[in-house]
Amino acid sequence: MDIKDILAKCDHTLLTQTATWDEIRAICDDGMKYATASVCIPASYVRKAKEYVGNKLPICTVIGFPNGYSTTAVKCFETVDAVANGADEIDMVINIGLVKDGDYDALRDEIAAVKAACGGKILKVIIETCLLTDDEKINMCKVVSASGADYIKTSTGFSRAGATFEDVALFARHVSPHVKIKAAGGISSIADAEKFIALGAHRLGTSRIVKLAKGMEAHDNSY
Repeated sequence: MDIKDILAKCDHTLLTQTATWDEIRAICDDGMKYATASVCIPASYVRKAKEYVGNKLPICTVIGFPNGYSTTAVKCFETVDAVANGADEIDMVINIGLVKDGDYDALRDEIAAVKAACGGKILKVIIETCLLTDDEKINMCKVVSASGADYIKTSTGFSRAGATFEDVALFARHVSPHVKIKAAGGISSIADAEKFIALGAHRLGTSRIVKLAKGMEAHDNSY
């Protein structure tokens, strides 16, 4: 697969607590140069980043991040605020305690409420696969499919582990056809990116692929 095709599926991501505006601006520059699907950044930088990139690059942000246990009202407020500031895509973290309680109706209702708060913008639902059993992952595939969300996403990158090939393959078997898949967390090579895409991932949450593209460009001008 051509590196440009992989980059077009990447949400170029910087979500560290210490992220500065200079660092956010740098990944926006990278996102525009390498034509990534979006940049995924903290909500506090959305307005400034949107003003900086204009319509040249979609801005993605996260809500309920990284633990997911905010109330639904708080998640909806975060979403409305992010969209008002210029966010094009929202990645939300589910309430994992509700999964452990088996309260899938409440999870569906919360995701649907956040989707409504998106005002038509893309919603990706982070289920933090490393904390769930396979049965819980399958149930969440059903919940996300019924909720109106656009994507199911593996991981925040802030828990015990990130995306695995097995989880993306499981998603592909169990989500409805209208739900896309985002693999995120620990994607560090072109080969891994290609395999995730082959297994059914439509988006990749990563910072490494742009860095690898830069290295290829510097080495042999192959970009």
